Amino acid sequence: MRAAAGRLNLSQPAISKMLLEAEDALGARLFERSRQGVHPTAAGTAAMYRARVMLGELAHARDEVEAIRGGASAVLRVGTFSVTAAVPAAVVQLRQRMPGAAVHLREGSVRELIQRLLEGELDCVFGALTNELLTSDLLRSLQSEVLLQDQLCVLAAESNTAWRRRGLRWVDLREASWVAPPKQTLVRQAFMTAFLNEGTDPPEPVIEAMSSVTIGAVLRLDPALLGAVRYEHARAELSHGGVRRLALTPAVALPPLGLFTRRADAGPTPVLQEFARAIRKAGGAELERGRKS
Repeated sequence: MRAAAGRLNLSQPAISKMLLEAEDALGARLFERSRQGVHPTAAGTAAMYRARVMLGELAHARDEVEAIRGGASAVLRVGTFSVTAAVPAAVVQLRQRMPGAAVHLREGSVRELIQRLLEGELDCVFGALTNELLTSDLLRSLQSEVLLQDQLCVLAAESNTAWRRRGLRWVDLREASWVAPPKQTLVRQAFMTAFLNEGTDPPEPVIEAMSSVTIGAVLRLDPALLGAVRYEHARAELSHGGVRRLALTPAVALPPLGLFTRRADAGPTPVLQEFARAIRKAGGAELERGRKS
């Protein structure tokens, strides 16, 4: 209460009065008062969540009005992980269909981005549909659509001639020097599983790096290394040249990638609908390429 009063530059009695007025307006007790402080009830938690969403929408309305005053026809706020081939392709397609649209990309972990989506700071999130998310209570507030199947991918420098033979299995790469993401990531866990399923201990990477851009750069500088990344990230690195994908069996699946939006009474905005179509198209094209390869 003291901290809230200080932040709002009000007295504590004024803050208490505001809380009482909010409870009276909603007809429910929103906060429990005790010697340990003030804590939200279940009704208070729900009210705070809705308030954050409304504040997020108000901020979005302000940003969108300012963008439209500057010449944009609409604003779309997209959350995505740091490197993806599908999102840039979808943004370009969206801009071709709606040249006046402004797109704001926000990068981060899927869990963080989903929270920002629920609080009204984002319009949609492109990311992995993990088991943790699918079993979370958050899913009840979300709409999700699977767009892309994903899998573990191994990259090598084009000048690396050590692993060019056909019929490579994971166990054949046990003694290679690896660059891989940290252990808490889905990619590293899938990497470890690939070797364990072959009956061998997974190798310990000589370099740990979160960014696939960093992994690709390291492979180009040191051709002796191999890199473990998700295929969606590998697509971006392969397009830049200097690295190639190893043909390995068996394939190791990663959680599919999808588009998350908030469940709401109002339907999606035209710009969000157009982006969803564009990313479905990008995903469909990639699935077709995957079938041919």
